[in-house]
Amino acid sequence: MKCGEKLMKKEHRKNIPYGHQSLSGSDIKYVSDVLRSDWLTQGPSIGIFENKLSKVCGVRYATVVSSGTAALHLAYLASGIGKDDEVITTPNTFVATTNMLLAVGAKPIFCDIRLDTYNIEENKIEKLITPRTKAIVPVHFAGNPCNMAVIMAIAKKHRLIVIEDACHALGSAYKNKKIGSIGDMTIFSFHPVKTITTGEGGAVVTNSKAYAATVKLLRSHGVAKKKTGFNVMTEFGYNYRLTDVCASLGISQLDRLGNFLKKRKVITEKYREYLYKNPHIILPTEAPDSSSAWHLYVILVRDWKDRLPLYNFLKRNGIGANFHYPPVYSHPFYRKHGYKNVRLQSADFYASRAITLPIFPDLSVDEVARISNLVNAFFKIMIR
Repeated sequence: MKCGEKLMKKEHRKNIPYGHQSLSGSDIKYVSDVLRSDWLTQGPSIGIFENKLSKVCGVRYATVVSSGTAALHLAYLASGIGKDDEVITTPNTFVATTNMLLAVGAKPIFCDIRLDTYNIEENKIEKLITPRTKAIVPVHFAGNPCNMAVIMAIAKKHRLIVIEDACHALGSAYKNKKIGSIGDMTIFSFHPVKTITTGEGGAVVTNSKAYAATVKLLRSHGVAKKKTGFNVMTEFGYNYRLTDVCASLGISQLDRLGNFLKKRKVITEKYREYLYKNPHIILPTEAPDSSSAWHLYVILVRDWKDRLPLYNFLKRNGIGANFHYPPVYSHPFYRKHGYKNVRLQSADFYASRAITLPIFPDLSVDEVARISNLVNAFFKIMIR
């Protein structure tokens, strides 16, 4: 489907979630075939999925694992990030990004965000670098790529590792480069609301043979098969393997990636068509020289006092609005563990005004209109 074409009309749905998987007959057949095979895990579907994913991302190596969180953990371990290292990242992300830094003993250092893309403010990174800084972890929020040219230049200057959290960004591109092919390592998530799904699952992609080998070793207990045929544990690892059942779904879903991206793009165009005249909200835009996978569609209310009432109004009318995200440092756990006094102006401004509207491939044009009409109606009926 070309951008600009109308989405197919779907049967009326009373309640609309903010995100949802799209499964086809082909997806079900791939999974069924594996269920009838000899291999439910540690079989041939893993390698097929990895090979296909590496080609999609334009990299040499892809290692699939049990979740995006597992991918983060393994990428941090493979890069040597550890006790007392500092890692600069964004507060506008899911807690897994920084939780896994804590898991390896490192300290997240939060950099403020931009108010156009809601990504890390690349021009504020360098001021946060200290002798303990080991890496930068940019997060491509909502599928919108960060300014990787600046980030990579800073990393090169200060000899830092760059690990991209691209859980939102499979299929995104920056300056004609696929997200996944720029940093030292990139991680993806295949949760059901992501661009493609394997049920649960994730991946680490890289052009580094050494990083790929370490991730692959650590995902399976740190056990390697020697030439003698014996399985020997050489490193402390984990059971982060993806099953062949999940991988088979991923193989089929990758065939549909282009269609998923086109549908998400059309949905964003429809939202803009219906909402651009509303003076009370700010609509999201793509970063310059980039194409977004549009994992999320986040609007900002101009008056923070409208945020919760609008959210509740949409919920009462069956619309699965959501919040992405409260700043990581604002979570009670982080407040109790060293981040009590952290405040970042743009991140706090964003979080007080952001509401996520539904977006997923099977969202119909009528449903986009319904959601948009409710947003517009809310501001018309409000007593100001």
